[in-house]
Amino acid sequence: MEKQIRLQKYLADCGVASRRAAEVLIADGKVMVNGEVAAIGAKVLVGVDEVRLDGKIIASSTTKSPVYIALNKPVGVISSALDQFGRTTVTDLVADVGVRLFPVGRLDYATSGLIILTNDGEIAFKITHPRYNVEKVYAATLRHRLDADAVRAFKQGILIEDYKTSPAVLEFSGVDAIITLTEGRNRQVRKMFEAIGNEVVTLQRISVGKIVLNNLKPGQYRHLADEEILYLKTL
Repeated sequence: MEKQIRLQKYLADCGVASRRAAEVLIADGKVMVNGEVAAIGAKVLVGVDEVRLDGKIIASSTTKSPVYIALNKPVGVISSALDQFGRTTVTDLVADVGVRLFPVGRLDYATSGLIILTNDGEIAFKITHPRYNVEKVYAATLRHRLDADAVRAFKQGILIEDYKTSPAVLEFSGVDAIITLTEGRNRQVRKMFEAIGNEVVTLQRISVGKIVLNNLKPGQYRHLADEEILYLKTL
């Protein structure tokens, strides 16, 4: 019996993008199901319905072994599978793996550090969805020295644009800081410091949950160990 699943999950399972990124592709009208432009909320019968992205057929990758990569993203590399301006992307740095992967979450252009790449859509969803409370830890150098008021502000949540951040942990020594978040909105760490009158000079993500950067140099990657994969599967 064929299995019907949501289109964004199908695209994630096929290694095209994370569920959230797949929703953007659908909303932009880039995905077609059986010859018609798909809408958010659409479902597909795996093995029956024809799914195309930008005209190319997307086949289920359920028979392929999942791959999990930890990459140290350098500054100046794009956290995306593709870039319309031809800039280097994180997937370019793992091209020799030989499997189509997508980045889990994003780091902005000027931020370096740990980013996980995989073709496992379920794991990507767990890492990025707020309900799973996966901690992301960053090391930052600030323009100005920090004080106890900054620690209280991060703990209480900071108003940024139209939302208030979830409580975050801030530890500091002078202008150096370690920030622990359980959410990951666009440029969130930078915006939080801007909101309290400071500025991030350098920013690096050093861990995602129990997955740590360790000694990876910028541009280097490693396959996750079995115990790390088990941890992600039990989130």
